[in-house]
Amino acid sequence: MRTQHTGWVGLLVAVLALSVGLLVSACATSPEVGQAQPSGVGATAPGAPRPAGPAAPPRVTEEPVRQPGAVAEQPMTPRPAAPAGAPLEDVFFDFDKAVLRDDAKASLTRNVAWLKANGGAAITIEGHADERGTNEYNLALGDRRAKAAQEYLAAAGIAANRIRIISYGEERPFVLGHDESAWRWNRRGHFAVQR
Repeated sequence: MRTQHTGWVGLLVAVLALSVGLLVSACATSPEVGQAQPSGVGATAPGAPRPAGPAAPPRVTEEPVRQPGAVAEQPMTPRPAAPAGAPLEDVFFDFDKAVLRDDAKASLTRNVAWLKANGGAAITIEGHADERGTNEYNLALGDRRAKAAQEYLAAAGIAANRIRIISYGEERPFVLGHDESAWRWNRRGHFAVQR
């Protein structure tokens, strides 16, 4: 009888220890945070038909990540043909730059000669960018390019009231394409004669 009582006490102690262990482990986990559900209104009111479960997430296919290849700079010749009758030359810029290159300065010097010979002409310098970058960034970059050309002309003696500038950013590409062969023509300052 005594050994049977000792067995029951041992079993009771083991069950009690297991219960305490489960209780401690349940308290150690972080509480689950969920989104509050609306109280019994409308379709979720008690007795209302339950909506179907959440829609299955859209299936996403993964594509391998590719490293962009190095963009090789290519010589700038030949240029696309300028529109017929355009007396002024466009100027081109390096990627993400608004600094006038030597070839741009040579074109601007020829534009200055034409503007001095045609004293009644007023022009608009349009600043452009290639498609890389945000729209806002490219508008600002196009503005800096147009201003660089404007300042060069003004320093050469062309009156400021004859020069208007505007930026189109990436919105009006000169050459369509998605690589350097197109981008190099789209990073430009374009000259349009107004009168």
